[in-house]
Amino acid sequence: MGSMRIGFGYDSHRFDEARPLVLGGVRIPDHPGLLGHSDGDAIAHAVTDALLGAAALGDIGRHFPPSEPQWKDADSMELLARAVQLIRESDLRVCNLDVTIITEQPKIAPRACEMVARLSEVLGTAPEGISVKGKTNEGMGWIGAGEGLAVHAVVLLEPSGDDEDRWSDGDGISSTAL
Repeated sequence: MGSMRIGFGYDSHRFDEARPLVLGGVRIPDHPGLLGHSDGDAIAHAVTDALLGAAALGDIGRHFPPSEPQWKDADSMELLARAVQLIRESDLRVCNLDVTIITEQPKIAPRACEMVARLSEVLGTAPEGISVKGKTNEGMGWIGAGEGLAVHAVVLLEPSGDDEDRWSDGDGISSTAL
């Protein structure tokens, strides 16, 4: 059996009144957007980092550096789709994803199902394998003061089945970890 890989991603952004708010590829009306080089979609950024980390392919800044003008105002779900292609090229697929958005506002629950559907579409993973939830920071710190939000994402990758022997030499030890 091949090795499963876990990845953790984090992103945070300040709110920006001049931008629309996009989270998980879903536009949230009547709330300030997020300041960022791309569209500021902190869910897409955290998930992208989790995927790339699990596959040992670096991070979002390595693949989509903010110093490059081509990524200015980019659709972060497109960046996520590119990361998905990279993990597929590494013979991996998403088993499941867990996302937590830490924010006082907006409330996440009313839009969570839309976010799950959009992430499912881009990741090629069944919605049943994706969790999106919101938590407050109980009024503490910069998040509690309403200055911005943060996102944590944990992803589990598994071999795609095309090349499972690549990940283990039979003794349970990943050959890429040596």
